[in-house]
Amino acid sequence: MAGSFLSALALGLIEGLTEFIPVSSTGHILLAGHFLGFESAGKTFEVVIQLGAVLAILGVYAAKIARTLAGLGEDPQARRFAASVLIAFLPAVVVGVLAHDLIKTVLFESPRLIATMLILGGVVLLVVDRLPLTPRHHEADRFPLGMALGIGVIQCLAMIPGVSRSGATIVGAMALGADKRAAAEFSFFLSMPTMAGAFAYDLYKNRDVLDTGAMGEIAIGFAAAFVVAVLVVRWLLGYVSRHGYALFGWWRIAVGTVALAALGLWG
Repeated sequence: MAGSFLSALALGLIEGLTEFIPVSSTGHILLAGHFLGFESAGKTFEVVIQLGAVLAILGVYAAKIARTLAGLGEDPQARRFAASVLIAFLPAVVVGVLAHDLIKTVLFESPRLIATMLILGGVVLLVVDRLPLTPRHHEADRFPLGMALGIGVIQCLAMIPGVSRSGATIVGAMALGADKRAAAEFSFFLSMPTMAGAFAYDLYKNRDVLDTGAMGEIAIGFAAAFVVAVLVVRWLLGYVSRHGYALFGWWRIAVGTVALAALGLWG
């Protein structure tokens, strides 16, 4: 039991470190869980602890969220921002519900696929980071609604573990005209309804297989993810504004390559 709680703590730390950087938190915790021998009923642990990281956004951006909610009645800009996040969220609802069983029973159980997608996503990040893109949008709360929908469609690629939700939305936003900081910030806000929805739906689908032990592991991973994610969110925007995303591309390639080598040696 102690070993499973330690594994849950380690996976929670990994989740908090990786949820908001474009390296695929799900891919990292699924690979780490595979090599640690950690099993969760219905792979619910791996989804639910992501809500801990998402709550970090509520803490860091509490004032902005409160202003947006307060202004929904009379501020057109607040309504537009809320609508853009909702529109970007909707494609994931449709794809997530329709493909839930395929994602959880097939894709989540394919460590070689995850490692491969880490490498491919790393290559994409390196290419996009070096493209001579000319940003047209510099404020995450002022993206056009059509652009928000495009980001939401691109986010659906992250249903494949190893792709990275934040990576897909950041790359999509940059390709559609956002600067690096605004792309990351919009990805933060979009994570709230996306991961809260995934949390609620996955908990409902797996309500019959959760037990007291599973809830204890989830609580540990949840808390660890929350604490670490607060620190990462505060650091990330400043870093990408100055240095871009190349570091994360190389990290993905390194982790994916090591994982494939380990799978080849030990299975």
